[in-house]
Parts: sequence; structure tokens; C-alpha cells
Amino acid sequence: MTAELLNGREIAKEYRAGLAEEVEKLKNKGITPNLTVVIVGNDGASLSYVRSKNKAAEKIGMTSDIVHLDEDTSEEEVLSTIDRLNNDDAVNGILVQVPLPKQVSEEKVLEAIAPHKDVDGFHPVNIGRLYTGQRTFVPCTPLGIMELLKHTGSLEGKDVAVIGRSHIVGQPVAKLLTNENATVTLMHSRTKDLTDKLKDYDVIVSAVGAPGLVTGAHLKEGAIVIDVGNTVVDEKLVGDVDFDSAKEVASYITPVPGGVGPLTITMVLNNTLLAAKWNNDIE
Repeated sequence: MTAELLNGREIAKEYRAGLAEEVEKLKNKGITPNLTVVIVGNDGASLSYVRSKNKAAEKIGMTSDIVHLDEDTSEEEVLSTIDRLNNDDAVNGILVQVPLPKQVSEEKVLEAIAPHKDVDGFHPVNIGRLYTGQRTFVPCTPLGIMELLKHTGSLEGKDVAVIGRSHIVGQPVAKLLTNENATVTLMHSRTKDLTDKLKDYDVIVSAVGAPGLVTGAHLKEGAIVIDVGNTVVDEKLVGDVDFDSAKEVASYITPVPGGVGPLTITMVLNNTLLAAKWNNDIE
């Protein structure tokens, strides 16, 4: 068996085409969705990522602004900037690029974003709404993972191992998988004999940043493998899964890069579109 590749770039392209149609419908109503990204400092990778979000938003007809603050900007100034954006009706979605400089509390900044503009889905209010089944912004990487899994068939009744318990990926995606009637085991650094247990699972979602953690020898024949890992090794971006061995056992697999990543940015756009609709009382 050789796995079918879940090409995130192609799936994202198709999804964004649908978003562009929805944006055009809103613009015909006089509403142009706006995504505003705040970045503090001059980290090269962060700047590149912010610009890619900016370009992706504009390509589907949204407007997108970047608020670039100096590295030494005080926490008070960052919070003041967010307050200004919260009260700007032209701004539908606010995203703060992390990491932030040491003088700025990430927790305070993320909690300062108005929940109805929190397109990252990280605000405690939105996380709480996710777990209580209310309308909310779902964190973008988990939402992207679920879009990829739609291309593999029904998840109902499947046994799923999620490796990693972060509030950004592991825990939200476990909740979303449960909503699809999968049976989910949340694994982490304290899980005993973690890789030895993976042969019991139909789907593996790995999001820990541990290159080569999962190999083909660990997998059940025909497993679906979603690799969220994103680590630079010898100037090359690699995932948690040894792709070459895993693809010979899995039925579906995501590459790194080009798997989950494009869907994460796509879901930022998705959530910005939702924000524009909800903020204008459009269901």
C-alpha cells in the first residue's frame, strides 16, 4: 500500500475559491471583510508569515492591514492598539502574531482581543463556547485538520490518537473529532509506551514538534496520518512523522510542508469571513 497524499495546497485552493465567492456576495451588500494583523518586533519568520496571511486575504477580495510595532513597544501600548482595533467597525478580525517580546504578556494580549473579532479562536470565551457547543471561532489549525479529514471519509466510530495536548491544537481537535463521533485518545509526553500503542488506531494526528516520532512501523495498516509537526532540521522543514516509511503503511497522509499549513491560513480567512457576517447580523 502507498498512501494517498492529502495535498493541503490543493485542498486550500479549492476552499479559498468558495470563500472568494462568499466575500463577493458580502461586498455586493456593501460589506468588505477586513483582517488586521498586529506584529511586535522584527522576527523574520513571523514577518513572512504575517505577509502571507495579508496576501491570502487580499487575493480572495478581503482587505488586510498590518500594524507593525517596534520590538521595544510597551505592553500598555500593545493593549492600547488592540483596544483601538476592537472599537474600529471597519475591522472584522484581529490576529496578534506570536511570539511576543518578553515585556509583553501573551496571555494579556490575547485576552484583550474582543471575542467577536478573535479570528484565531484563542480567547477563553471562544474556547469555552467551543466546549459547550455554542457558535464560536474554532482555532484555525484544528479547523484545517478537520477539513483535511473530510477528504478521507466518515470519522464516525473510528479510533483516533491525538498526540499533543496543547490548547491551540491537541485539545480543540480532540473535541472536534468527538463531535464527529470518533473515539479519541489524547496522548502526550507522559503517555506510557506511546508509539507502541499507535497500531490500535485508525487515525493519528501528531502535533508535538518531535521529528521522526512516528514511523511506518508504529502504524496500523491503512491508518490515516495527519502530521502537524513543524520543525527545522538541517535547514529543512520536517514533521513528527517519518514520511517515507509511513506512506508505505498509511491509507492517507499529509506532507510537511504542504499539508496542514496551507489549511491553517485558509481557516484564518474562513473565520474572518464569519466575523464579517456575524458582526453584521448575517447568518
